[in-house]
Amino acid sequence: MNFKGKAHKVGDHIDTDAIIPARFLVTTDAAKLGENCMEGLEPGWVKRVTRGDIMVAGRNFGCGSSREHAPVAILGAGMPVVIAHSFARIFYRNSFNMGLLLLEVGDDVDKIHDGDELDIDAAAGVIHNRSTGEDIPFPPLPSSMAQILNKGGLVPYVRERMQSA
Repeated sequence: MNFKGKAHKVGDHIDTDAIIPARFLVTTDAAKLGENCMEGLEPGWVKRVTRGDIMVAGRNFGCGSSREHAPVAILGAGMPVVIAHSFARIFYRNSFNMGLLLLEVGDDVDKIHDGDELDIDAAAGVIHNRSTGEDIPFPPLPSSMAQILNKGGLVPYVRERMQSA
């Protein structure tokens, strides 16, 4: 799994209501949710995003309620990956279940600046910052998690496994 995109930095303790405010939870359509991604942080934030770009966050990203709409909104905005110092645990699991790749890199997140161009090789466990030339290592994804992501999330993964059984 390889990704390339521009980094869009957000801060620490961004909760799920900042990612997708409750007033937008009237749909499960990823594209509609994506249109309002990060609206609780800054109105119009998503207009800066181009499909394939990468969200970069600080500590405890995705804290708050456990709504699955939050990772769906990020995906719907066209961002297939979030890199952060750390993630709220339930958001972490929900994201993989919904097909969103999360990379936890600790203090190395400070090596990424807003607008940096990033290349990610999830299998090798390397983020290459094309803007600075630095490489940021992270633990490669376990194959079980990669399989879930490759199928688009837990439901498509399980559906395919049940059909082949």
